[in-house]
Amino acid sequence: MSELPSGTVTFLFTDIEGSTRLLDELGPEGYAQALVEHRSQLRDAFARHGGVEVDTQGDAFFVAFPTAPGALAAAAEAQTSLAAGPVQVRMALHTGTPLVTGDGYVGVDVHRAARIAAAGHGAQVLVSATTAALLDKNGLRDLGEHRFKDLAAAERVYQLGEADFPPLRSLYRTNLPVPATPFLGRES
Repeated sequence: MSELPSGTVTFLFTDIEGSTRLLDELGPEGYAQALVEHRSQLRDAFARHGGVEVDTQGDAFFVAFPTAPGALAAAAEAQTSLAAGPVQVRMALHTGTPLVTGDGYVGVDVHRAARIAAAGHGAQVLVSATTAALLDKNGLRDLGEHRFKDLAAAERVYQLGEADFPPLRSLYRTNLPVPATPFLGRES
């Protein structure tokens, strides 16, 4: 593994949408070839923009970038390279100051980036408010505030580009306040 960026770091998480369906459609050999092409295209885009691969699991990537603009450029390039193929990848960017250990990164920023990524859809690039603050907001669409599993506060999320996607898979899609405790309103 290359030396991981430290200090303020922008994380990029990716995941193939509908991978099981795609495996059924393409068959094992076709899917294996699609994965090889997908990985090659993403790794090329990440490397061109200073990304360091932190981890991969199955068809997902976790990559760290020393700058938010580099991470956004890599995500945009990767999505463009995948557009003509069968693989649709959801991506998310979040910037923070995680602890760097011998095994990678530790901190809530890693979890926040992963949670935002899981809420997206294939071909969609989501950007946290923290990352958006470091970018030129031209080309970013405000999707509003969303709550994510295990995170205390709502997160404003942006999307790269103007394409329409289904609503994010976030928690509490309502304007009502989230109860402070699950015991609210329960009888003794």
